[in-house]
Amino acid sequence: MGNEQQGAGPLSGIRVLDFSRILSGPYATQILADLGAEVIKVETVDKGDETRHFPPFQGDLSHYFIALNRGKKSIALNLKSERGAQLARELAAKVDIVVENFRPGVMDKLGLGYDVLAKDNSGLLYCSISGFGSDSPLSDKPAFDIVAQALSGIMSINREAGAAPNRLGIPLGDMAGGIFGLFGILAALVERERTGKGQRIDVAMLDGLMGMLGYLAQIYFVTGKAPEPVGTKHPNIVPYGAYPASDGHVIVACLTEQFWHNFARALEKPELISDPRFAEYAARLENRALLEEIVEERMRGNDKGYWLDRLREFDVPSAPILDVGEALEQAHTSQSDLVGTSYHEAVGEMQYLRTPIRFAGKPLDGSTPPPLLGEQTADVLSDFLGIDEREIEELSEQSVAFQRS
Repeated sequence: MGNEQQGAGPLSGIRVLDFSRILSGPYATQILADLGAEVIKVETVDKGDETRHFPPFQGDLSHYFIALNRGKKSIALNLKSERGAQLARELAAKVDIVVENFRPGVMDKLGLGYDVLAKDNSGLLYCSISGFGSDSPLSDKPAFDIVAQALSGIMSINREAGAAPNRLGIPLGDMAGGIFGLFGILAALVERERTGKGQRIDVAMLDGLMGMLGYLAQIYFVTGKAPEPVGTKHPNIVPYGAYPASDGHVIVACLTEQFWHNFARALEKPELISDPRFAEYAARLENRALLEEIVEERMRGNDKGYWLDRLREFDVPSAPILDVGEALEQAHTSQSDLVGTSYHEAVGEMQYLRTPIRFAGKPLDGSTPPPLLGEQTADVLSDFLGIDEREIEELSEQSVAFQRS
């Protein structure tokens, strides 16, 4: 299924009908668009995606909306009207993928659930992203990123020992839902190539975030004890974390014995290597407090520049702690071509972060700017469903659809 190639990318020719809003779903569908899929974003006729109204703005577009909706087409429909829901069903019959991130049951009430849409499209891949999934005792509860972070256990360890719990600075709960939703969609596309059959993909933000606990979950399974908060440090590896220089902090990560030896020499304390209190992983962990006192006292004697140069010389994994602006302006970002630009006639030139996937050494080019609300309503209804201009005007007059003039 699908239409003619929209642009370069492995998903060229794949069509996506995107009912999602805010973050988790739009993040997944933006990556699908970057991979070459044609993504039709379905929005409400009055205000559209809620994130269109989150300041700050560039022209008429919110920073939040820009970050999650490039490469898409916007069609505005009143899904609560019988005709609007009918148009959405007709569109769903002509696409490969549907994505939604309402609470479980909402799409069924609109007549747009998987069972209904699959009757007219047996190959449909229908991805639902919600806070807790369709089978959880929490399914009917509202969920945002911070709620998922709190329930995942992550907030309990995202702090210094003795400090108040803190949420991750990035919305990883939302993004985990989008990432695992994308994994499911791509895997289901491969399976459909073999079987010709579609299916429903159900992803919970909370499950996605818990799936990222990794070795932290295994610590609990192995010891029966929940990991304690250690701030930037590692629960089982020392030295690892942020260490104080005379003018700030430097990150050091001695994940292997060789890096520990290199670090001890960089500190001009090679005797630590053979000291039985610090010679092996377990010994260093047992004597963490003493070792870190020695390291911190030595590192406070010089500034960050000195230590970054010296750690680089001795091949110790290390880094300065950059703010977001510094991270976006660093040489790596430029050399890796992570920042792209696009141009919209109503907004002007805008910068964006590319999806960090490269094919043949080249980044994905999501150069199409985010759409204004209802910008492509007429085009989509005409191209997909053959609706003429006069009927589109009537739909607009009846508040069933909205086409930006």
